[in-house]
Amino acid sequence: MHPVLFQLGSFSIYTYGLFVATGFLFGIAVAMKESRRIGEDPEIILDLSFYLILAGIIGSRLFYILENFANYYQNPLDIFKFWKGGLVFYGGLIPASLVGIWYLKKHNIEILKTLDIITPSAAIGQAFGRLGCFFAGCCHGRECNLPWAVVFTDPRSLAPLGTSLHPTQIYSSLNAFLIFLVLITIRRFKKFEGQVAASYFFLYSITRFTLECFRGDTRKTFFEGALSIAQVLSIGLVIFSLIIFFYLGRKRNLSQKEN
Repeated sequence: MHPVLFQLGSFSIYTYGLFVATGFLFGIAVAMKESRRIGEDPEIILDLSFYLILAGIIGSRLFYILENFANYYQNPLDIFKFWKGGLVFYGGLIPASLVGIWYLKKHNIEILKTLDIITPSAAIGQAFGRLGCFFAGCCHGRECNLPWAVVFTDPRSLAPLGTSLHPTQIYSSLNAFLIFLVLITIRRFKKFEGQVAASYFFLYSITRFTLECFRGDTRKTFFEGALSIAQVLSIGLVIFSLIIFFYLGRKRNLSQKEN
């Protein structure tokens, strides 16, 4: 739509980068507010957020580069232009999770409780980030003739021009916002620590698997094109989240019996 928000000479503000940054800031604010509500130190969340964002950006960018290596092989300097678009969520989730666990263990902070604080922030951050994708044209949809189809016309857009496409970025943004609402509701009525985080992994992976069916951007696939990398990872994350649900729920029940 409008990859560049405004340009002054050689200086440009990219819409994608603005929305991603807004998502980060909004997510941090939400997590810090929740930490205050439950009596935790918000400064810990602020420090943790710095490491999570750094690991997430590096991991998601590297994953995107590997998926589109041929393009970056021809234009290696484009590797560093992440503000134009090109961050893969699953690529950032794994390193951010590992760095987060490392940080919490190092500072002897309760892992599951902290994850429940920050995971809704990941969802609301995605909601803003996907709007950035929409303006940049990345993560675009397949061709369609639906009334709400979108047509990209800006030559700087990453989407095919002049073609009616599924607005998959808007689908994803709305999905992330709905997940956020579900998570903050679960957070108030949760039965055990880690329930919010496990719910996020389950809800996101299920919906991401479905949304992939409407994507039209070129990506690596498995099983002769039957599944995208994101769909394969989604299946793994569904299984992982169900195991976590079962383990933590069983642990809670055993603890109640002992008491």
